[in-house]
Amino acid sequence: MITSKDLRKKYIEFFKSKGHVEIPSASLVPENDPTVLFTTAGMHPLVPYLLGENHPAGKRLVNVQKCVRTGDIDDVGDSTHNTFFEMLGNWSLGDYFKDESIRWSWEFLTDKKWLGIDPKRIKVTVFEGDKDAPRDDESIKIWQECFEKFKIKAEVYAKEDKNAKTARIFPLPKEDNWWGPAGITGPCGPDTEIFIDLEKPVNLEKCPSGDDCRPGCKCGRYVEIWNNVFMQYNKTAEGKFVPLAQKNVDTGMGMERTLAILNGYSNVYETDVFIPLIGKIGEISGKNYQDYKKEFRIIADHIRASVFMISDGVVPLNVERGYILRRLLRRAIRHGKTLEMPANFLTPLAEAVNNIYKENYSDLKKSKNKMLDEIKNEEEKFEKTLETGLRKLKEYVSKKEKSCTSGIAKILKDNNTDFVSMIPGKDAFDLYQSYGFPPELVKEELAHYQMTYNKEEFDEEFKKHQSLSRTASAGKFKGGLADHSEQTAKYHTATHLLLAALRKVLGENIYQRGSNITAERMRFDFSHSEKMTKEEIKKVEDIVNEQIQKNLLVGLEEMSLEDAKRLGAMGIFEIKYGERVKVYTIGDERTGIFSREICGGPHAANTGVLGKFKIKKEEASSAGVRRIKAILE
Repeated sequence: MITSKDLRKKYIEFFKSKGHVEIPSASLVPENDPTVLFTTAGMHPLVPYLLGENHPAGKRLVNVQKCVRTGDIDDVGDSTHNTFFEMLGNWSLGDYFKDESIRWSWEFLTDKKWLGIDPKRIKVTVFEGDKDAPRDDESIKIWQECFEKFKIKAEVYAKEDKNAKTARIFPLPKEDNWWGPAGITGPCGPDTEIFIDLEKPVNLEKCPSGDDCRPGCKCGRYVEIWNNVFMQYNKTAEGKFVPLAQKNVDTGMGMERTLAILNGYSNVYETDVFIPLIGKIGEISGKNYQDYKKEFRIIADHIRASVFMISDGVVPLNVERGYILRRLLRRAIRHGKTLEMPANFLTPLAEAVNNIYKENYSDLKKSKNKMLDEIKNEEEKFEKTLETGLRKLKEYVSKKEKSCTSGIAKILKDNNTDFVSMIPGKDAFDLYQSYGFPPELVKEELAHYQMTYNKEEFDEEFKKHQSLSRTASAGKFKGGLADHSEQTAKYHTATHLLLAALRKVLGENIYQRGSNITAERMRFDFSHSEKMTKEEIKKVEDIVNEQIQKNLLVGLEEMSLEDAKRLGAMGIFEIKYGERVKVYTIGDERTGIFSREICGGPHAANTGVLGKFKIKKEEASSAGVRRIKAILE
């Protein structure tokens, strides 16, 4: 058996032996990327460096990154999907490229010193080529040489030959083997994905593809274990793909899925990062895991994700990240009801998560009390309305069922035709607004009665009340490289001026708690328990604009974290910083140092180019945290 500790250690050691420097995991809350709610991949914290900035740790990096993906919440409970997961990743920032990346992946997977996977179980996919870029023959050649070392002939799959049984390399189109760009323009390129052959269909008794079963088939025989992305093009506004001056490698290997494959488990919930949680749920509920797999898995997944979200500063709310957290906690509580769990059952589960990961993430220990309080408060809040809400839902169901006992609806039911009745959207919205049922939970409950709700009507109510983030619930935050235009660089610089001004006006107890920047505005969260007065807001504005008018230089130095602290540099989410950091200083010895911060975002060369700073709104963000929304005119 290989444990998560073993896999983590082996991965880091292997890439260190190839000249990589280990960097710590970044926060789940992206610091410099407004396109995502959460860090969904290891590349997100490295955006500035993938775009050309020098990383303090060098050109070869490796780490284990905390990630959250919310697009597959409804799939959680199957064999592979998780909301929170850890991504093993290694990067080349303009250094090595396809040859080293592929050969090192092969070595780590197959060498007995490392993972020792039988090479006969490995198949790979590559980009098949189109009008924008040619087939990735370079990767094909490298893969063939890797297989040849084990005397395995690596045929390339051809549809007309139906040679899936003997083929090792499968060319696929852009939708499968191409990364980016995140927006209309930007870095992008082909990728190569590595699959393990489980040697039998997982989800179906018989594979629908028959003898032509290959990576990507829905039978589940092939499971992706690793993805190597080669950023070698830049897509222009005219739609052309131009070779990049700096070519990068970005790889990712999911910790949980890899553990399951290596240990021969049929699902990720048998791995050592889940077994203690599954056992704890059984202990508290008195139920057998085999009889309630779906409920056990959903609760385990959701509490794990919730603990890490809260440790990185997220609190339950009705918007954006807070909405996702609330949805996870309430969904876990609802499934706990099925297991007849006692009140406040999430608290001991949260402590179990802390015990599993405390050696790897010291910030969990620091935030433990806050985390337990937030979870307990949310559980108690939802408990008060849950039973009442379920009774109300049954009333709506009963009313609708009575209307379906005659006419066409009755004929459809009597003939066993697929029939799904629909309650009014206003009723569904009432369950959300009055009883705290997220739309997804309403949908789940109604499914038990072969019902759903009128989504169009619900959305209309939704717009009227504007009480939750439609963007977050619709899953539109797909991730990608953030905007690093000249305007966003100005806003990044303005956040430094704002923090320093806030500390001058409100006191030295003010610290940054997060930021969100686009080319149109900035949003800045800071530690403060009281609403700012109009006078305080005006004073902060004046101080920032004064520094802009002084046309202060913005200097950059790379140094050790300890040296940065000695200089008094401000920073946030301290756990994410590596041994070397970037320190931006606004002002100099002649004009006086106004601000000094550890930061990785893009910045203006001097404050004079920023324009006029204007605070549009000051409001509460969460307990003990205020939020400022501002623009540069």
